[in-house]
Amino acid sequence: GDGCGCGSDVPISIDTRSAVVARAAIAAGADIVNDVSGGTHDPDMLSCVAELGVPMIIMHMRGDPKTMQSLTDYDDEGEGGGGGGVVSVVARELMDRSAAAEAAGIPRWLQVVDPGIGFAKDVEGSLSLLNGMGALRRRCGDLPFLIGPSRKGFIGKVAGEADPEERDYGTVAACLAAIENDCGNTNGEACNMLRVHNVKAVKQAVMVYEAIRNAKR
Repeated sequence: GDGCGCGSDVPISIDTRSAVVARAAIAAGADIVNDVSGGTHDPDMLSCVAELGVPMIIMHMRGDPKTMQSLTDYDDEGEGGGGGGVVSVVARELMDRSAAAEAAGIPRWLQVVDPGIGFAKDVEGSLSLLNGMGALRRRCGDLPFLIGPSRKGFIGKVAGEADPEERDYGTVAACLAAIENDCGNTNGEACNMLRVHNVKAVKQAVMVYEAIRNAKR
């Protein structure tokens, strides 16, 4: 084809754990590298993204897609508070990956961090992260945050909905929780970006939520 950008003004993100794929996608017109392993799967990923000079989304995950759901216990590693340890541990591990990215040549202003809702997180872990977004953001030094709760399994388990395509209502609730203004940072919101399937539904919900939040009392 003529490249993945297709002449669009919308930034294109390539979701990959492979440096080779990332390099090819950026060459084809993609703008952002999104690595669900936070650069741990491919030892060449961080240096590759640094060389390309593009933004990188650094997600928190333990293990790999086959083993991650057996690695959901954060209770023994907590530093006190924050949903049984998951908030403090995820924040610490995200900051470790952020530091590794910076050491490889990816400046903080080109980093976006993602706590990895549903990745090596059980239902309670995902809910605790969403409930503790403000604390999580503060512990991550106010780096830009992306949250991707859309149609995830925790919504299905909470709402009793087996069909992922019927989880958009729960997705809206999760997204509004993610942007709740309780973090006290200079950016004013706990989350900067939402990764969703039903863009129209979430955009409308966020617009109404923000209008209510900003209305005079």
